Amino acid sequence: MNKLDLMTDEELVVLYAKGNNAAFDVLLNRYKDSIHSYIYFIVRNKELTEDIFQETFVKVIMTIKQGRYTDTGKFKAWITRIAHNLIIDNYRQERCENTISNDDVEVDLLNNIKLCDGTVEDRMVQSQILLDVRKLVNYLPDNQREVLELRYYQDFSFKEIAEMTGVSINTALGRMRYAILNLRRMAEEYHIELSMA
Repeated sequence: MNKLDLMTDEELVVLYAKGNNAAFDVLLNRYKDSIHSYIYFIVRNKELTEDIFQETFVKVIMTIKQGRYTDTGKFKAWITRIAHNLIIDNYRQERCENTISNDDVEVDLLNNIKLCDGTVEDRMVQSQILLDVRKLVNYLPDNQREVLELRYYQDFSFKEIAEMTGVSINTALGRMRYAILNLRRMAEEYHIELSMA
């Protein structure tokens, strides 16, 4: 057995930062399976998993080489958080790119009466409500905002959210409950109407 295999993650990081590439190979072998599985569990796409996996370790390498890694004794959690953030970035980018072009469809989707919802005034009020909610969401504590955004804006299940954020399902549910209570409290406090009725 290689003596590097017996070293802690933090010892290996220090060695790698000093130029010992074999130290990074040990770290990679130690965590590649769990990080790869974590990414695939969320994205459910082999090619995307490979891309995010590679991007994760490129970010790890750059952070260590630039001397920006801070030793907290939780190396695996740190790598998982990088992967998690890259997954979120990917979904945000994907959501922005998923728009419908009227040019690609023979039927005029944008002028179909069956797809209309109410009056222009209704849509303006609805739009203002969504804008107000979005502003209030920004004032939530980070952990509550994260769960709310993953659930409502990105449509993840609570099981997926628990996995992604490294907490139990009950904790994720609790954070969501407090997020909603806080949104209601802030809406009342600032006299913001959150319904069309």
